[in-house]
Amino acid sequence: MAQSIEPNIAQLGNSWLTQYHLPLRLEQESVNTEIDKALAEYYSKNGGVGGNRVDAKLLLQDKNQDWYPILIEYKGYKDKLIKLDASGQVENKTAKNDPNFKNINGFAVNGAVHYANALLHHTSYTDIIAIGMTGHKDETGNIHHQIGVYFVSKSNLGAGQKVGDFTDFSFLAPNNFDAFIEKVKTLALTQEELDRLKEQKEREIDQSLVKLNNDIYQNEKGLGENDRVYLVAASIIATLGIPNKVPVLDKNELKSQAFVGGRDGDILISRITAFLNEKKLPQDKKDLIIRTLSNTLLTENINKVENGESQLKRVFGKIVDDLGIYYKIGLTTDFTGKLFNEMYGWLGFSQDKLNDVVLTPSYVANLLVKLARVNKDSYVWDFATGSAGLLVAAMNEMLNDAKNSITSPQELAQKEISIKAEQLLGLELLSSVYMLAILNMILMGDGSSNILNKDSIKDFDGKYGFGKTDQKFPADAFILNPPYSALGNGMNFVEKALNMMNKGYAAIIIQNSAGSGKAKEYCKSILEKHTLIASIKMPVDIFIGKASVQTNIYVFKVNEKHHPDDVVKFIDFSNDGYTRTNRKKATNNLKDTNQAKERYEEVINLVRFGKSKLNIFTEKEYYEGHIDPKNGADWNQTAPIDTKPTITDFKKTVSDYLAWEISTLLKQNTPEDELGKP
Repeated sequence: MAQSIEPNIAQLGNSWLTQYHLPLRLEQESVNTEIDKALAEYYSKNGGVGGNRVDAKLLLQDKNQDWYPILIEYKGYKDKLIKLDASGQVENKTAKNDPNFKNINGFAVNGAVHYANALLHHTSYTDIIAIGMTGHKDETGNIHHQIGVYFVSKSNLGAGQKVGDFTDFSFLAPNNFDAFIEKVKTLALTQEELDRLKEQKEREIDQSLVKLNNDIYQNEKGLGENDRVYLVAASIIATLGIPNKVPVLDKNELKSQAFVGGRDGDILISRITAFLNEKKLPQDKKDLIIRTLSNTLLTENINKVENGESQLKRVFGKIVDDLGIYYKIGLTTDFTGKLFNEMYGWLGFSQDKLNDVVLTPSYVANLLVKLARVNKDSYVWDFATGSAGLLVAAMNEMLNDAKNSITSPQELAQKEISIKAEQLLGLELLSSVYMLAILNMILMGDGSSNILNKDSIKDFDGKYGFGKTDQKFPADAFILNPPYSALGNGMNFVEKALNMMNKGYAAIIIQNSAGSGKAKEYCKSILEKHTLIASIKMPVDIFIGKASVQTNIYVFKVNEKHHPDDVVKFIDFSNDGYTRTNRKKATNNLKDTNQAKERYEEVINLVRFGKSKLNIFTEKEYYEGHIDPKNGADWNQTAPIDTKPTITDFKKTVSDYLAWEISTLLKQNTPEDELGKP
């Protein structure tokens, strides 16, 4: 193999930076404490902890006074600029979603992107420029160099995007840098690229959560299921921070001291309290959160100092190191769904309660939201909110609709505040699950104001829980995945919610026996005031690994009595295009194997517009029929099978018979030796 010319490449690159009078910092030099610390704490290119030494570093400011860290990695071989995966992304992960240290260590851009992710994980910087440069000498001794420039950001989930093609570093020069940053700001991932990255991050967070859970279970004695959940919630809230108001809690701030007020638990509670105060949550909600978390964080055992470290500090460090990158780059519904699905598994529910704590998969949550016709002006509630996954899906739909339809930045900002603070309401009875819902909405930008720890059936009067507490919540969209052990499989929640609404639509996913007799009285009562629009039979394995129940989605129009002549759209969605497995070591247990996204879109259109939208589905799977409002057990119909024979059937039967008759005659009249038999 040819000898590396990395020193020559480094000399060339650094000479440019010096020529432009830029504040260059070499491998051993410091940029600032925050960046130095991040590089020291992040796992190294070889898989160890720390020891990340970037070949060249800069911190540059644009015309808007925004700071951009510039990280440069040099190599000295012809083919060592960058290693991409099959989809064109920087390949810093293996097929098993482990760090690909061979690529990170071997390729210039891959190493620079690795360093950039260290800053995303452990600093306040969200936009970083990662530069790789390599080269070789030809037979005459002339140097030929290559440069790769990537933008690594919260907006591209840390994956990195190519900025352009460059032959030197003059784009960093003071007179060119603003134009370069303007170009960077125009970069955007396509929806397909973003979806692919989200799927990858989902697999990564799954792996991180399993690792974290196993680590705490095996190595941290005395922590129950609820303790683990509360520790994750507390650690994440304490490390979110609020710019210029509440600093992110660094693990080095936990001093493992023994006196009351200075214990690690006291420090954590103090930072969480400051965060919640700045979020301006209602006092009773803040008190409940602090009281609940204190029951774990302030116990003697978890704060006990052994070998100079408390158990709380040790576990806090594990949580931040394993999960920090995912909420620093901006969690989406998909990420939080993964987070809370795993944490539900920590809560140790008894077997007979498993069906009551099953979270709705994110793609089903999005389906319910669209079936309930949620938009920017909707007021959405959920009477069994769980981790608030359905409300998060609704909030995302509302925010997206607002961004697409409001052109005034000031008006849009006000609308976003209104959506989060006034247009979402959820109720959850279980306190441990309620804490997950609060954390979920805080992570998503804080729509947690009206997440209430109440019994939907017994204690809820339909009013806001915060802010306009004397006013009724004007719900016009209802989404629900109820506890199936409740009365009528959960239809009692449906009846109460719909009867408290004046208009709008509802979409619920529920055990299908509710519509075939088990909730007969509730169904009849509901139809006295509301219309059943559609009944959708879902795949039986939709909750694979969590529960085994056949479910249907029922869609209602609110406050309009069901008439016997109303058309109900019955859809057999057993084949939704996804293949699911439940293999613990699989890298992906959900695969789109048959136009899944297109099928979900078609179901939404069929419910809204009817038969004219049939494309992938056939009339065997889509049927427009009627129900008897006084029956209550006929909600799960399928397309009728026509048993009347056609002329084609008759011709085929006669043809088959004649063929059989001729074959029999030939065998009877032909000598055996002519048939080739001995």
